[in-house]
Amino acid sequence: MPATSTPRPRRLHLNAFLMNAGHHDAAWRHPRTQPERVTDLRYFQHLAQTAERGKLDSIFFADGLALWGKVKHNALGGFEPLTLLSALATVTERIGLIATVSTTFNEPFHTARKFASLDHLSGGRAGWNIVTSGTADEARNFGQDEHLEHSLRYDRAREFLEVATKLWDSWEDDAILLDRTRGIYVDDEKVRPIDHWGEHFVVQGPLNVPRSPQGYPLLVQAGSSEDGKEFAAQYAEAVFTAQQSLADGQSFYKDVKNRLPRHGRSEDDLKILPGICPVIGSTEAEARALEQELTDLQVPEYGLAQLSGMLGTDLTGLPLDGPLPELPEERDINGNKSRFTLVAELARRDGLTLRELIARLGGGRGHRVFAGTPDQIADQLEEWFTQGAADGFNVMPPHLPGGLEDFVDHVVPILQDRGLFRTEYTGRTLREHYGLPRPEGRLAPSATAAEGQPA
Repeated sequence: MPATSTPRPRRLHLNAFLMNAGHHDAAWRHPRTQPERVTDLRYFQHLAQTAERGKLDSIFFADGLALWGKVKHNALGGFEPLTLLSALATVTERIGLIATVSTTFNEPFHTARKFASLDHLSGGRAGWNIVTSGTADEARNFGQDEHLEHSLRYDRAREFLEVATKLWDSWEDDAILLDRTRGIYVDDEKVRPIDHWGEHFVVQGPLNVPRSPQGYPLLVQAGSSEDGKEFAAQYAEAVFTAQQSLADGQSFYKDVKNRLPRHGRSEDDLKILPGICPVIGSTEAEARALEQELTDLQVPEYGLAQLSGMLGTDLTGLPLDGPLPELPEERDINGNKSRFTLVAELARRDGLTLRELIARLGGGRGHRVFAGTPDQIADQLEEWFTQGAADGFNVMPPHLPGGLEDFVDHVVPILQDRGLFRTEYTGRTLREHYGLPRPEGRLAPSATAAEGQPA
């Protein structure tokens, strides 16, 4: 009988979502944090090296194009993430480097160039979290009074990504000849314009960066609305999502995975990583005490402003110990639709007052918060992973640097002992960490008048 190969065991993917002093909105007030270092490169170098010590797949920095929230009450603002990740690439070797870049207030050429550069600088470790900007404050930083309508933002995002991938493919892998004798650096037949002429963008190309080690950065998406799920099923290779319960996670997982075949994709082509904010203690009582310490440090004014933004409703002046007021329908929300629905349903399901809702959202802004021992945290991750709710997790330490150190030093070894997570890196690129292939180049045809282009 012919020999049969043993299938590789399914393994968790772990991404560390890093945010200044930590994800809890009162983390900066806690003595275990270092908010004075949010513009100190050495602080972030330490965080990146800690995550790499834990053999995590990647680190991730979110971004927005406005100063989010009430800076009076939180350690907000800081580095532009691609700049920061370029610096972190020089002090790490294996861990992936993922940054948010919006398709609403950027241009495809700039974005494609920056990610190709980061991929070269890091030896193939770049990832792009693709978002559509959803706040009026961002629009007002770019000469607009209001942001684009939700579905139009996704239409623009689809074409944006189409242009970016054409630009990454505008150089063939073997275009550079380096023929000193003949004086030929590049085979110019293998570097071609893309001549894109679309509804939102007109881009000639080619890109002014050679094709990078991964071909494309890992493509990540974080929206969970209907538009977001369809975009993810068509394009994304990893999804960062917020789910509060195992049942909600299973429903989202099944929904998105079932959309893949109609785009010619298989389940393994897309990894789903729900957010988890782990509050870790050596005992359950210690973990719950830390969770309460953080809650007690919250500034209600800050939480109310954050909640107003999530719900698209001004809650200023409402009694904190009263219920949510009547809210608009999701279809009438032009911001983050999925987060609106998650928060509204959480409040209604558990009968929460505004004060209680602010406390529940303090650690994860809608992502799941779980307080417990390292074994209890590992149990939760294993349950979601084995019960059809996750391919891995977007780990959101509530406080930094200690929250990340606790996860790496105490939770990761348990997952490794259970055979759920790697003990060593087996690849060098971010795509290899996520078990995804390097895309082949789809070189555009030679420069001719593009179809539909006016004479």
